Amino acid sequence: MKSNQLNVLILGYGSREHALGWKIAQSPRVSHLFFAPGNAGTAEIGTNVPISDEDVEGLVRFALETQIDLTVVGTNDPLALGVVDAFQAVGLAIFGPNQQAARLESSKAFAKGFMSRHSIPTPRYQTFTAYDEAVAFIDEQENGRLVVKISGLGKMGMGVTVCDTKDEAKIALHDYMIKQTLGESGQTVIIEERMNGPELSIFGLSDGKTVVPLTPVRDHKRIFDNDMGPNTGGMGAFGPPEDLPSHFLQYVTETILQPTINGMAAEGHPYVGVLFVGLMQTALGLQVLEYNCRFGNPEALVLMSLLESDLVDVMTACLEGTLSSDQVKIGLGAATAIVASSPQYPAEVFPLGLAISGIEADISLPHVELFHHGTAVKNNQLVTARGRVFAVTAVGATLQHSLEQAYAAIEKIHFEGMHYRKDIGQSIPLASQNVAVVKEMMEYERPFSFNRLY
Repeated sequence: MKSNQLNVLILGYGSREHALGWKIAQSPRVSHLFFAPGNAGTAEIGTNVPISDEDVEGLVRFALETQIDLTVVGTNDPLALGVVDAFQAVGLAIFGPNQQAARLESSKAFAKGFMSRHSIPTPRYQTFTAYDEAVAFIDEQENGRLVVKISGLGKMGMGVTVCDTKDEAKIALHDYMIKQTLGESGQTVIIEERMNGPELSIFGLSDGKTVVPLTPVRDHKRIFDNDMGPNTGGMGAFGPPEDLPSHFLQYVTETILQPTINGMAAEGHPYVGVLFVGLMQTALGLQVLEYNCRFGNPEALVLMSLLESDLVDVMTACLEGTLSSDQVKIGLGAATAIVASSPQYPAEVFPLGLAISGIEADISLPHVELFHHGTAVKNNQLVTARGRVFAVTAVGATLQHSLEQAYAAIEKIHFEGMHYRKDIGQSIPLASQNVAVVKEMMEYERPFSFNRLY
């Protein structure tokens, strides 16, 4: 992939894929971008292809016919379906882990077992395939402060229930295992101890041997301000947080990211692609809540806004096994992404086709980008097409500056019933208040060798 005339295909439909395409399009090596299936925003920077990102055979056929030089997997389902394996089988370059490595996300049972085998800190848990045994386990617990998770992939942020009582845990269990509200993904469940503390998203790029971290990001999952209401796919994100110790990334890389990459290689499944680690800063220190095997959404919007390196060059280095930390340059400042959602989201039913206005005024602002998530064009009018509709992303010299710009921009856009959180970047408790976490970090005194201190 040394040519400066690359055809690049991005798999997915959301604002993450729009942001990845926006960044990839900045590379002088790229000739044309394709999105499968894409959205109204991706159509402005490339060509949308009417192929589902889960249609592996159709995607391979299109990539061969169109002479795609590099494919980037945005969403989780194609990875679980083996899209990387299928592309590699016919000699096509594709950025993402293969099906076996992607079990870190597609099977929480595998991921928790992997963490146990490789001494990666994670909350205590039990795995169940029998409903009655899971109910009995809940009854044995001192209280109901538990987390019930499906082992397989969830949809739209679903598949994890944080419980306060045993009854809540049993209801979640019944929904997943008996009612099968999320299908076969709930045939195996994880019941996990519930921990408290600020959550943090860490992403690392890997070539199977080396892993290089990106900007730490915090996201907001709950639909309403003050972290109230049900979980969603993500209502906003910001980074880097201002309360992290200076050695934080070095510590996380050497105690969590690199051991994960080493462990996957040792088990015969080298991990190539981007690895997400969902962390919680607890009184017991850092705990890994989950892995994802692709960029997060909306975290990717923050990451792409702050990444200075040519993303195509970095992905090529990952595929060729030549990645090094000096290839990944992170810009100064901070970025904030604020998500606008449809009325009634995240309920299963919400209105679609609502006219969107104000986009032109928004995108004319400096240091602001609007990334489409669930949009379409009907009769020359931009309209809503999914629960999460778009995300306004702003870069500033400081976190506060980026917040101010993002909120000033999103206020210019409107559709009927439009909802967005008013407290992005404000409602997360400071990690500095967590004495155990800070002590753990500050005692970690190995030399910092990456591009930037956080």
